[in-house]
Amino acid sequence: MNTPIIVDTTEPKWLLLGQVIEITTSRVVKQAMARRGVLPVGKAGAIIRILFLSMFFSTDISYVVKELEKRSSLRSFIHSSEIPSLSTIYQFISSFSEEQFIFFISDILNSMCKKSNRRRNRTIIIDGSAITLDLNSFRRKFRKIDLLKKDYRWGFSNTHGYYLGFKLSLIIDYPSLIPLSVLIHPGSPNDSKLFIEILEELKSRRIIQNGDKLIFDKGYFSARNYQLGILKYKIVPIIFPRKNFKIEKAYSRICYPLSVFSRHDGKKVMKEFKILLARFKNELLRWIDYILTSQYLSA
Repeated sequence: MNTPIIVDTTEPKWLLLGQVIEITTSRVVKQAMARRGVLPVGKAGAIIRILFLSMFFSTDISYVVKELEKRSSLRSFIHSSEIPSLSTIYQFISSFSEEQFIFFISDILNSMCKKSNRRRNRTIIIDGSAITLDLNSFRRKFRKIDLLKKDYRWGFSNTHGYYLGFKLSLIIDYPSLIPLSVLIHPGSPNDSKLFIEILEELKSRRIIQNGDKLIFDKGYFSARNYQLGILKYKIVPIIFPRKNFKIEKAYSRICYPLSVFSRHDGKKVMKEFKILLARFKNELLRWIDYILTSQYLSA
């Protein structure tokens, strides 16, 4: 049974959603809609805010519409005095192909991301979240073979259970907490398998540079990802280690590639590698201490 959606601006969750809603009414977001040919912008904006509200509370669009019709405070919160009908919302969504809808939402989300001043060796936080689609899977059965040509897939998360949808990666600058980018991944792949895809995308967009420290949660954990982060992407990958993690195992797999010795700038590359490895060891030891302290306090 769904719980009532009652606005409470004293809660951090509602404060965050309120900031997102405010941004969707901005000129920048309206321009992003116009670029994608989404007209009229006013009605499209109301539908987008309803979709965000649905995703934010992981509930069906139909239930969100019913709550909006009942609660004037909720309508005021999303800046929409008139609520589009459920058929209008579904017609709006169905007017896009899966790929078009992904690019449309990605364009809107990235238009919200402000540019932060480029600092040397800055810290970046990366977090992933599931995006569920309201496809009424109870009435219509979706088999794996039916989804081979679709961008969405069956996935599983501790929050949503089994769901049809996508995976979203949010890239945030620390300590300013300014969003730098939003990446949407077709299907629902495991976070550890997305590690390379995310870094490739951030490198190509010049969001990350050599020496940056990137913080991931334990879903991205893999000893190989530590190695790739330092050797290939020249970053300090801080992935929250699991309880059975052995710090020596991470170090043993990180060594100079043989190609370094044949390069004319081999000494410079080795020096950069040593600096990255020293920072990596220092940071990882702090995380191990944090885990041990947490276990001691909980015992």
